Amino acid sequence: MIKILLLIAIGFVVWSLFRTYLRSLNTPPASTRDSIVEDMVKCAHCGVNLPRSEAIYSGGELYCTPEHQKLGKR
Repeated sequence: MIKILLLIAIGFVVWSLFRTYLRSLNTPPASTRDSIVEDMVKCAHCGVNLPRSEAIYSGGELYCTPEHQKLGKR
């Protein structure tokens, strides 16, 4: 009786793993395009493009480094 229950349990585990594997085949792979896209801005001093999160905002303008922020708009 224990052997039959053990075989049923093993069969259930194999069936569950197979079903999970089949589901993973149906899901599309995670794309890098789905990642967060960030706006690019231009430094007011030198014109270099950089992500908005890395830019320094000062006096209504965006700068790439503290040195360019001190030098101001060109």
